[in-house]
Amino acid sequence: MSIRFYNTISREKEKFEPLEAGKVRIYTCGPTVYDFAHIGNYRTFIFEDLLRRYLEYRDYEVIQAMNLTDVDDNTIRRSQEREISLTALTDEFKSAFHADLKTLNMQPAHHYPEATEYVDEMIHMISDLETKGYAYKAEDGSVYFNIEKYKQYGKLANLNPEEMVAGGRVADDSYDKEGVRDFALWKGYKPEDGDVQWDSPWGKGRPGWHIECSVMSTELLGTHFDIHCGGVDNIFPHHENEIAQSVCATGEDFVNYWLHSEYLLVDNKKMSKSLNNFYTLRDLLDQGYPAEAIRWMLITTHYRQKLNFSVARLDEALKAVNRLREFKAKLVAYEGDGTDHASEQISTAGSEFTRAMDDDLNISGGLAAIFDLVRWGNRVMVELTLSQKGAGDITALLQGFDHVLGVLDMESGLDVEVDEALIASKIADRKAARANKDFATSDAIRDELLALGIELIDTPDGTKWKLK
Repeated sequence: MSIRFYNTISREKEKFEPLEAGKVRIYTCGPTVYDFAHIGNYRTFIFEDLLRRYLEYRDYEVIQAMNLTDVDDNTIRRSQEREISLTALTDEFKSAFHADLKTLNMQPAHHYPEATEYVDEMIHMISDLETKGYAYKAEDGSVYFNIEKYKQYGKLANLNPEEMVAGGRVADDSYDKEGVRDFALWKGYKPEDGDVQWDSPWGKGRPGWHIECSVMSTELLGTHFDIHCGGVDNIFPHHENEIAQSVCATGEDFVNYWLHSEYLLVDNKKMSKSLNNFYTLRDLLDQGYPAEAIRWMLITTHYRQKLNFSVARLDEALKAVNRLREFKAKLVAYEGDGTDHASEQISTAGSEFTRAMDDDLNISGGLAAIFDLVRWGNRVMVELTLSQKGAGDITALLQGFDHVLGVLDMESGLDVEVDEALIASKIADRKAARANKDFATSDAIRDELLALGIELIDTPDGTKWKLK
């Protein structure tokens, strides 16, 4: 059997063949760290976790890079709204993001490149594009990519080249398909950028969003790698622009397989901050929903199908997880001395699970194979016909399946590592800031701790803290 993935750029399922036998290099678009990620974001991140876990289950060595966008229009705007530095803002939400990943039992990526650490490399790639004739400087010191120079532009998003606006420019990091035109690689400095600026051959400024991922992915995974993932909202303009920049700068094919997950919906509308219809992970945990139920809900609808969020789905998810956990507990405690080693059922469950998941991560088919085994196993344990060996072998198989699912051994709440010395130091810094009437810094420290799951409580006896 071979794995097949639906490749966005070809719009068909293709047999997966990595560039290097036995090894897979994956780049996954991570969060823009200006706020808490919402569970619509986590639907994409958990799909990417499922993909990596399944490739590992199939004995591939996986190298994953996930970027953290810590400079763009959103991060600058939010830091100014809160009157704190860009670094203070992004550090707060980087910490929150890593805590959320741990809570949802996502395997840590091998690399978490931060955009601000790669500005020199971005300047180098932009210079290459300019030298090769794909980029030009505008009057304000910005540098734009000329989409007319790249004849394959629009292939990923299935755009009609004749409908593109020749000579037009767009400086915003994100825009609609109707706005197809030359996009900013480097943004010349504007007063609204505050102190966010770097020196460059074109003057002071900062990188555009799209060049960030082109540079970080190729620096860490090579100029040609296997898989690039993200949500469908990344297809255009972000991933389309990544392809154009990267191919033109390096002369390589960039990525072989593009995989995109569909939206998480609320009342049949895309969950998003702009619509104010989103839930963060902390919102749901505060309402009493355990992390394993949230993970199960997000992972068990096929990644290319829209998923409509509801409380009822979380309740159903928790029942499913508990059913698997109870089955495992029964196997571990089983004391029957039957003679059925379950060899046939174990072989069937393993092969059916693999057959389903090989088909573009068909999770519903994979779960069907698991729960067929659960039903059979519960029956033979009641009948005491299962052998001790059979119980042990089923347990081992279940643990193998859980390397993909990642739910059996999860904790139910936010996993916070408490560094009491750090908390005491932060409280002291906040007290000093308040004494100096520096309330912006005081609020920033409080918010930073809150992002780590630490809630501050001001009392007549001083500031206390508790786990949120």
